[in-house]
Amino acid sequence: MRMALHWQILIAMLLGAALGMVLNRATGRQQTGQEAEFEAGAIQLIGMEKAAVVPAGKIWSLDTPERIFIRISPKPGEGNADGGLRDVVVGDRRLVAQRLAKEGEPWPEVEGAGPIPRSVEPTLSELRSHDPVAYALFQQYGRSPARRVGDIAKVIGDLFLRMLKMVSVPLIITSLLSGVTGLGQAERLGRMFGRTLLYYLATSMLAIVAGLVMVNVIQPGVSEVDAAAPVVVEALQQEGKGLAIVLFEQLQNMIPTNPFEAVATGSFLSIIAFTLAFGVCTILVGGKTAQRINELVDAAFQVMMKLTMLIICLAPVGVFFLMLSVTSTQGAGIFATLGWYMLAVACALAFHAVIILPAILHFVAKRNPVQFAKAMSPALLTAFSSASSNGTLPLTLTCVEERARISNRVGSFVLPLGATINMDGTALYEVVAVLFIAQLSGLELSLAQQVVVAFTALLASIGAAGIPHAGLVMMVIILQAVGLPTESQGLIIAVDRVLDMCRTAVNVWSDSCGCAVVSRFEAVGSGGVVESPVEGSVDV
Repeated sequence: MRMALHWQILIAMLLGAALGMVLNRATGRQQTGQEAEFEAGAIQLIGMEKAAVVPAGKIWSLDTPERIFIRISPKPGEGNADGGLRDVVVGDRRLVAQRLAKEGEPWPEVEGAGPIPRSVEPTLSELRSHDPVAYALFQQYGRSPARRVGDIAKVIGDLFLRMLKMVSVPLIITSLLSGVTGLGQAERLGRMFGRTLLYYLATSMLAIVAGLVMVNVIQPGVSEVDAAAPVVVEALQQEGKGLAIVLFEQLQNMIPTNPFEAVATGSFLSIIAFTLAFGVCTILVGGKTAQRINELVDAAFQVMMKLTMLIICLAPVGVFFLMLSVTSTQGAGIFATLGWYMLAVACALAFHAVIILPAILHFVAKRNPVQFAKAMSPALLTAFSSASSNGTLPLTLTCVEERARISNRVGSFVLPLGATINMDGTALYEVVAVLFIAQLSGLELSLAQQVVVAFTALLASIGAAGIPHAGLVMMVIILQAVGLPTESQGLIIAVDRVLDMCRTAVNVWSDSCGCAVVSRFEAVGSGGVVESPVEGSVDV
């Protein structure tokens, strides 16, 4: 017999994590013994939108899992000559990426050198955006073997994510239309929407309360008095918007000016709103027109499900490379430096995922939490590895319908909506992070201010995209709401990827539990029988 999919994914995830940690430990540190010379030219690597034009010069670098040091010294006169080198960044400069450790900076001594400009970037992605020349030179000459393996693994893992995202939009459209037109009545759709929205608001608020309690009990900021100084994150500050603006933009996104453009750009909220409107109008028209459209979308949905199932067979391979990428480039130092903060977030997420949501499953949805979690395990493990709820959506839809035996009309409506607006883990994480920053800054937020944080986090989480690191942009709104400096979030960026994986899994778990809750009331409300528990599920 073929091993069950959830076991394949779990084994692949553990193997990738173990191999990555071994590589990180053994080959995660590399320093150029002497300054490496490089010639003038153009360098374009995977992930760069265009080539970086570099002048001739020298580079010294030290690559560690916690921090990256780069010193670039162009040759005198380079950058001012002809040949396309007029616009490059020139001058002797130092750069630090992923600044987290508390010890000094081991720059090499340079005789006769005056003050050298120094800049700090929180991540390599930010360095790529702000200084593509330095990024390209570091990737070419300074990467450690572990980082090289991690970068290759990320490219392969991202291919798997691209395949999932490839089917997500057509799968949502066909699945949602098939479910809506199969209802037969617009009133039933309205009841389902009300129940779904009520569930999402309730669980998000419960998650926020869990985060508030945990951060006040553990008080991670008080324990981190020696944490590193804040890193200014200009890019995220520019993206931070007021809460009213974010919510209004979400309302605007529900009314696409061009539905085909929304499909092309992957605007989930626009796609869902237009598809729902089209489906309701199909029901209202009725007759042969509705029957033909229903037959067409049902046929398209079956084809998309077959394609999705074929891609899901590659899930263990994709998860292996995604975990290898993360663990081979993340050092253990980040856990030591921000250990109490990570513990507070992890405990709050675990309480919500293991206590609150299973209690809702048991008492409200009347489902066995352990068996339901087993049915959803492929989607949960993939969400953890990819840190993208939108990217995991096709797998979540498949698990809900094929393994958890929840009808298509419920899963196709609840899950896409949840991947867009239901962010329990993100809301919880933002509350803990903001209170951690306040404690670290020596500020004690009053109960009223914490209520403001909770309410703002609830609304901001609705506007958070289902992509990695989306919560960081939304956090700016909450920091502004209580008067904390927005640049303080630079403290936690180094560990954001690890925590992002955890909160994404919680987001997907909450969406899945929402399907079970809505399914139970839909079955009872329509006079039918509550759908069978997971015991009779099919393993895919």
